[in-house]
Order: sequence, then structure tokens, then C-alpha cells
Amino acid sequence: MNMRKYYHLLNLRRSKGLLISNSKWVHQTSPIESHDFRCHPKTPSPSPPTPSPPSSYSHLYRNTYSQNAMVSRHLLHATHSNLTANHYHTQFSKLHTSELRYHEDAYLQDYQVTVKDREVISAAVTLESKHWLPLSNLDLLLPPIEAGLFFCYKKKNNTDMSSETVVKTIKSSLAGVLSTFYPLAGEIVQNSQGEPEVLCNNYGVEFVHAHADIDLKDLDFAHPDESVKGKLVPKINRGVVAIQVTELNCGSIIISGAFHHQVADAYSINMFLVAWAQYARLETISSIPSFRPSVLNPRRPPCYTTSIDNIYIPASSLPPPSSFEEPLLGRMYYIHAKSIQQLQQEASTKETKISKLLSFTSFVWKLLAHGGDKAIDTTSRMGIVVNGRRFLAESDEKNTSLLENHFGNVLSIPYGMATNDDLKAMPLHEVAAGVHKFVSKATNEEHFRELIDWVEMHRPNPAVARIYFGLKKSEGEAVVVSAGQALPIKDMDFGWGKPDFGSYHFPWGSRTGYITTMPSAKKNGDWVVYMHLKEKDFNLIDHMAPHVFKPLTYSHFSS
Repeated sequence: MNMRKYYHLLNLRRSKGLLISNSKWVHQTSPIESHDFRCHPKTPSPSPPTPSPPSSYSHLYRNTYSQNAMVSRHLLHATHSNLTANHYHTQFSKLHTSELRYHEDAYLQDYQVTVKDREVISAAVTLESKHWLPLSNLDLLLPPIEAGLFFCYKKKNNTDMSSETVVKTIKSSLAGVLSTFYPLAGEIVQNSQGEPEVLCNNYGVEFVHAHADIDLKDLDFAHPDESVKGKLVPKINRGVVAIQVTELNCGSIIISGAFHHQVADAYSINMFLVAWAQYARLETISSIPSFRPSVLNPRRPPCYTTSIDNIYIPASSLPPPSSFEEPLLGRMYYIHAKSIQQLQQEASTKETKISKLLSFTSFVWKLLAHGGDKAIDTTSRMGIVVNGRRFLAESDEKNTSLLENHFGNVLSIPYGMATNDDLKAMPLHEVAAGVHKFVSKATNEEHFRELIDWVEMHRPNPAVARIYFGLKKSEGEAVVVSAGQALPIKDMDFGWGKPDFGSYHFPWGSRTGYITTMPSAKKNGDWVVYMHLKEKDFNLIDHMAPHVFKPLTYSHFSS
């Protein structure tokens, strides 16, 4: 479910006073049909006039918790030899070799993906009985959307990367690691209040084995909506996770997954990925996840300041849905380390050194202001995703380990607002100072404790981040930046070497732009950025900052 559909769903729930059934919280399973990925020529739209490029960077500018929900240590000692075909079984008897279906209307890169097999992988070792794992208050702030990712492995001459070896390794290790990350083998259900929670019943993870009729070097990763979306990353048809292995003509493979965002944030997904690869290599899992939402229980009595009202809003207060005038598109760019360093230098002062993420965010905010509405005092908003684990753990020594390894969502999205004229006029370090100011309000324990209490005071009514839903036209356009630098590319070795490229994949249906920064697989400080913006924004970026944003190509993969 994308953000656009979720927005309409929230309004439908509010207007009719209905609880959302489970079928509304998760994607409905539908029969898989045979579809061909034939593209239709896309007529290029005329590019709007763009400003002259700047001469330099500086001018651009809840909850109770049942103890039996705790994973027992003995689950970790399941031997790999115990993993047999009993842990995964073929589902959907009507399924046979078929072509993957694309789920949105879009221009596609012209190649065909054929499903060779589709199975459900169950955890090798499970708890004695099924139980319900409630979502924390912070989980409830996330819409029911999917967060995906994929890793590309070039064919290696002296390594067994046969289809049989890869698929067998992925399926057996997945069954094993699900014994530790057992909620991921469950499904989303609805409690008596109409809120989602995880039924830990070993429902299983859908696994897809596919073949793509294309070579890795020919994939247009700069345009992921055309080359990746709906083809190389699976959709969740059941449960909370889907995994896909795609073999390519050249012998290369792509391993991808989709995760229900209400169950896991990027930090949690990364924890699972590292553990999965470690299990495949017969190594001890280094970080054991904690499934104890009680560590994020609200205070008694709950209390919060108006600062939380400024960044989150009950769904009942959302305006009626309006049409999306211009859809967002996906692009991937490569940024060299020297460009990032230069941005950081210009965003910092002698007194204050700004982080690379905030420097980049400030640069993008200032840059996009050049393409804003020409009316005087038109504003725009910029938000940054903040992970609260460190701030909560620092002041809670008793639960430090539980908080650091908490599996779920511990996120907040503070944002700032400024007029486009001011953003264009200010030097980059002044924009960065403003970004640092609004982000710093969320980088402390009290902010997250207040946010947990705020959700408690509004339950069971759903709530969302304000920046995803503009309430007034005067608020202008908005973009959210998320740091994906912890994407564990270097750790994703299942036995045939590290990936040559890795990326999050987050198809976006909101009117708010979204940008994720990630490390290059070259491990040289370069970045890969996944961006969801309007076409006019990309035209602006390509015209004004080609020295920073390089369209992603095969040459940017590690050698």
C-alpha cells in the first residue's frame, strides 16, 4: 500500500467511523496472473525552463507484553542440519512458471521477468504456541506501506553461483534465521481496538525464484521505477515479508526483499539482514533482536508538550483528500565523496561542524527552492528521519541492550519551514544552521518519550507525520530525507562474496518527496541516493547540480 492509498483509507475510516479490517491493513492476496513486461514508448514531456546554474555550491543553495513472546535462547541453537524441505512448502497450487505482474501504471524498461518457483518459507524452529505481539506506540505512527531493498552480485568465475546453490542457500538460511526473528514469519491481524498487531504463528515468508531476461550491465538503475519496481523487488502478498532471488542472463543474481514498515524500520531490517547472512555462513548471530514493546510503554500519566502537535497529527484532523496534480518519480544518483566533503565544508562554520547528512539535506532544500512557486513568500518544508534508539538507551542503563536491539520502529520526523526566497538568498551554512536547529529538537530522550505519550493519548485513532500531508496550500511542497548509510552491503555475503551494489527500494505514493542516502559498495566514501521527487525537481537537479548528482550507472558498481 502506498501513501496515496493510505491517505484515502484514513479519510474513509474517519468519514464512516469504521474500524479498518485486517484486509485493509495488509495487501490482499490475489491470484497471480501471467503478464508481460512490454513497455510502451514514453513520450517525453517538455522540460520547464530552469534557472541558470549557480557559479558554486555556496550560491545554491504500548503496551503490555506477554513474557512468552520473548524469544528463547534455545531457538538460537537450532542446527543447520535440521533445516529440511519441511520448513518451506509450495503454495498456490495454480502457480506455475509465469511472468511477474507489475502493480502500477508506468513506463517499464523492456525486459521480461519469469517466475520459476514460488514457495512459503517457515521458521525451522518455532515457539510452542502462537501468540500476539502488540505494536508499540511508535510502530502505530507508521502507515501500512512496504520498505524494500535489493543487492546485486556479479557473476564470479571461481565461485559456485549456480541457481541451485544460491536458491538452496537462501531458502535454508532464511528458514533458520526466522527462528530468531520469528515475528517476521507471522502476519498482521487486527486487535479489538482496530489496531494492527503481529500474530506470531509461523505463517511463513513468501519466496520467489525468478529469471530476468537481461544482463546486469544493461539494467537502467538510474530510473528504478522502470527497471526495478514490480520486477526485481517482490510485493508482499501474505505475511509481513517477501523475498525474491532473480537470476540474470549474464549469471549475475539479485537478492531482494520487501518488509512491512509497521513492523520494522531500516535499523531493524538491517539487523535481520546481517543475521541472515551470518547464518548462511554458519556464523553466530552477532545481534540478537529484542521483541519487547514494553520498553516503549507510555509514562503514567502520559504527558507531552505542543512541540509534538507541530510534527504529528491525528488522522481525524486531516483535510479531505485532493487529487495529486503531479506524480512523484524515482531516480537514483551517484555522489562522489569529494562532493559530499565540499558540501560539508560550505555548510559548516568555524564554530560548528555540520554532519554530512545535514549538509546534504541543506543543499537539496536550497537547490529545490529555485524551482518553487514564483509567488512571494511561498514556503517549502524539509524533514529528516531521526532514529531514537541511542537517545532512549543513553538514559536507561537497565534497558540499554533491549533498546539498542529493539526490533520495530523508533523514529520521528521533525521538519522545518522556510520561504523559497529566503532559502535562495541565504548562504548554505545559514540554511544548515536552520536544519540543525529543527533536527536537534528531536535528538533527545524527552522528545521520544513525549511522542510515545502523545500517541497513547490519541489511541486508537491513527496518527501520521504532518509533513506527509500538507494541511494548507501555503505550506508549500515538502521533502523528507532519511539516512541509509547503515545499509549493510559489506555484510551481505551468503557464501559467494559481497554484493557489488545494494540499495533500499521504497516506492512512494505520497505528495511529499522522499530521499534516502546510502553507501557505495566501493567503500570509498561515495554515496548512492534514491530520490522520489517531481519531474520538475529532477529537471532542476540535472540542470543546476550535475557536478554533484551523477545518474547511477553500472560503472558505479564495485569492480
